[in-house]
Amino acid sequence: METALRQRLRDAVDRWGLKVLAAVVAAGAFIPIDGRPIDYMQAKLGITPDSVPALSAVAAVISAVTVLMLPRKRWPVVSFGPAAWILLSVWMPLSVGSYVVARNARPQLRLIWYVVGASAVVILPMTTGVAIGMPGLARDDLLSSLGSVVVFVWLPAVLGLWSRARSEVIEGLQERAAQLEREQAARAEQARIQERARIARDMHDVVAHRVSLMVLHAGALEVNAKDADTAAAAELIRTTGREALGQLRDVIGVLKSAGDGDEPALGPQPTLVDLDRLLDQTRAAGITVRRHDAGTPKRLPTLLEHAAYRVVQEALTNVHKHAGTAHTEVAVHYHDADLEITVSNTAPAGPAEALPGSGMGLVGLRERVELLDGVFAADPRPDGGFTVSARFPVSEPALEDHA
Repeated sequence: METALRQRLRDAVDRWGLKVLAAVVAAGAFIPIDGRPIDYMQAKLGITPDSVPALSAVAAVISAVTVLMLPRKRWPVVSFGPAAWILLSVWMPLSVGSYVVARNARPQLRLIWYVVGASAVVILPMTTGVAIGMPGLARDDLLSSLGSVVVFVWLPAVLGLWSRARSEVIEGLQERAAQLEREQAARAEQARIQERARIARDMHDVVAHRVSLMVLHAGALEVNAKDADTAAAAELIRTTGREALGQLRDVIGVLKSAGDGDEPALGPQPTLVDLDRLLDQTRAAGITVRRHDAGTPKRLPTLLEHAAYRVVQEALTNVHKHAGTAHTEVAVHYHDADLEITVSNTAPAGPAEALPGSGMGLVGLRERVELLDGVFAADPRPDGGFTVSARFPVSEPALEDHA
């Protein structure tokens, strides 16, 4: 609600701001300040009181036009401000020019020259009048000129500098936010790629094992075949299996070469059978972990069991990083059609020591679980703890294939 209101205000300022300012500056051309030295200079220039309204109208039009030319062209309003002051004692274009120069002048030397020049223009008529002994003027009148300098030149310049500094800070924050967003997206994409590579390696382990068994059985069948047709079929199966193994090795080689050079061994991956060993390692690190199993344990697909193991492993790592030695519960629930893993820890007893990490562990877990058509969740608890859960669907054919 508040953001939408701010956006509408910004849109209104962008749309009507210059037009309103032009109207105000044009109206200000008919409200000159009382300046006896300027009246004297007008008399010297042949400007009579009867011609002042017409000149004010011309000054109003010029002031409005120079303001409407902003921000494309700044020099017209900057140049017209001192002239309007000298001729008609009109101060608004002078103030706008001071603000514009302070807001946009680079380098700062330009601002210094303008402020000095504009201040001299404001003080010069009064100084000249006192120097030539103009009737009704005294040295105390110079203080009023200094006040005009402060109000009409210096104060707008200070506001312009403040506005420029604020704009630079906002632009810097926006650029930093955009950069952080790009880095976060890059890290998330890298985590997804790495997790998919690990999943591909896991598939290699599982599929290669199965195909190797198939090749061995086919070779045995070929040797013990009682007729030529059976031997030929067994040889075809064995040859096709060996080709599949070679292609799998090629794919894994590409995945490894596309990585960062850290090539893990393609040994068997841990599954739920290795979960107790993982929990023992966690307890050795000082974390109190309790395991709770529910349902009837089943023989599950290896990829699924390894994904479940990874969920527990990453969740325990996060407990160690962010919750110190908080009490942790690991629950493994075997349902009829799915497997549910839940890791929940209590609130940390005190500030935990900050440990390095990529911050992408949960992103990789979500990617891994969703690739297996599972559901992943990681949410804080009302008591200050944290819960990580994953539910993997298990079809009956999959269970039968791995029975």
